[in-house]
Amino acid sequence: MSRPAPPPAAGDAADRNNRFAQRLFAPLPDRYDRLAEVLSMGQNGRWRRAMISKVSVPGGGTILDVASGTAGVAIQLAGRNGARVVGVDLTEQMLRRGVRNVTGASLGERIALVAGRAEQLPFPDATFDALTFTYLLRYVPDPQAALHELARVVRPGGTMASLEFLRPPSPAVRPAWWLYTRLVLPLAGLATGGPDWLAVGRFLGPSISRHYDRYPVPWTVEAWRRAGFTGIGVRVMSLGGGLVMWGTRAGG
Repeated sequence: MSRPAPPPAAGDAADRNNRFAQRLFAPLPDRYDRLAEVLSMGQNGRWRRAMISKVSVPGGGTILDVASGTAGVAIQLAGRNGARVVGVDLTEQMLRRGVRNVTGASLGERIALVAGRAEQLPFPDATFDALTFTYLLRYVPDPQAALHELARVVRPGGTMASLEFLRPPSPAVRPAWWLYTRLVLPLAGLATGGPDWLAVGRFLGPSISRHYDRYPVPWTVEAWRRAGFTGIGVRVMSLGGGLVMWGTRAGG
């Protein structure tokens, strides 16, 4: 696995967010894939498939998977699209687990995992035919700037698709979601993953609420447009627990 040196500092806010994400995820890789299902109320696999279904590349194409973690999405992309995939993640511990997962799937020749951060990707402009990112925007200090940076490395006419947690828009559903994220989720994390996942469970619900207080879905759609994407699609999943988006890089 190639691991380039971390890119230059992107500012104090980005550094703080990066350090927080590293502290949060460093202890988690061995249980991450199983517990991601708990965090998503058992929907993570379904949401991933919905995102990946929006991505297609030409024969011999390349896909960048940002916030790749333990390479679950990268492995699915390589299997579905027959493409070469590069996975980028901030946390070395997650990447090491990802290398084992890629090796176990016999995809070492098609998937490369590298260390890097979404705010300063270590690739030239217009490198990739498509890009995916998963559960990313809550961890960057400036989502608009991050989207511009993601767009920078996608070739004109290429596809970008994303998966994020969502706060249910329906007033009828939101109280049940609030109880799940504030009560059930922390206890389930503790029972299945110990104190480290208790911390994640306590963090997740308030983090989602704060994010959508500041960056509601219409803002995010417009941010994709400002970053240079057209034909933007939005799919609300599982009564509003998940959000899949996709669009085409302008200029193709």
